[in-house]
Amino acid sequence: MPASSRERLGAVALRLTAPRIAVLDAIGPGQHLRVDQIAERVRTRIGRVSTQAVYDVLAALTAAGLIRRIEPAGSPALFENRVGDNHHHMICRSCGAVVDVDCAVGAAPCLTPSGTAGFHYDEAEIVFWGSCPDCTATTEGTLS
Repeated sequence: MPASSRERLGAVALRLTAPRIAVLDAIGPGQHLRVDQIAERVRTRIGRVSTQAVYDVLAALTAAGLIRRIEPAGSPALFENRVGDNHHHMICRSCGAVVDVDCAVGAAPCLTPSGTAGFHYDEAEIVFWGSCPDCTATTEGTLS
């Protein structure tokens, strides 16, 4: 059973605050949410909170490794709660749907670059772009 938001915050020595707990609770498994979506969920739960406060909480949670920030090209940053496994993402070019894709080879970084330029690397980030099943069906339906 996954740890509660309170337990997760305590494990990384972050203070338990209503906004931190609400932000962690707002991001469900498999979800990839924009800041405005998270802020709306947080406000529904705890009432008034500034967008800047949500950004600040997201930065603290990301730095602590409790959530992950992804930045698909041409899209606003998205946040998810699946961390520590070096998974990748598949994104629909039409509707923007995002799904997780397990690492192609296994453990991080799961890919080996042709050269490192002296870098010590520990993660590979891959984004697969295409059409989700719903958009593919819509497109094929209009072509018939």
